[in-house]
Amino acid sequence: MVRHKFVSYDPDKCVGCRVCEYVCSLEKEKVFNPTLSRIRTLRIYPNTNASIACRLCEDAPCVIACPRKALEQSKENGVIMIDDDKCDGCGWCIEACDFGAIALMPDKKTVVICDLCDGDPKCVKWCPEEALELSSKDIIAQKARIDAVQKLTKAAAEAKT
Repeated sequence: MVRHKFVSYDPDKCVGCRVCEYVCSLEKEKVFNPTLSRIRTLRIYPNTNASIACRLCEDAPCVIACPRKALEQSKENGVIMIDDDKCDGCGWCIEACDFGAIALMPDKKTVVICDLCDGDPKCVKWCPEEALELSSKDIIAQKARIDAVQKLTKAAAEAKT
């Protein structure tokens, strides 16, 4: 099974600067306006930040939920493609997304989803803290296992002293 790569973030590196949002809006809409971005940066109280972009889910719930069949997932790279002529901004896809990675364009009344900038995501390229990267579910799971082992090893070492 091929695991699609998507933009992920490192919570230890993300400082909440929102450069990713500005770069995305400039790339896609030709303006510096974070509300037009396909990636969102959230501040989680008190000092944690999260950058949210499409995770390219297998059997994507957003595609399944769309009553107008305006969304289609690429078999090649997993990117969710939007047919603006069919999308009426109903929001069913937004509700179906477990990650909050779909936004409604305020002026067009259609949705936008990260399309990975044709394989070269500008948000990853321009992140000043290198907090963003192209990743997959397998890579994230492996990093979580490594992190857990490191924490357990540290705790065991501290318990001995």
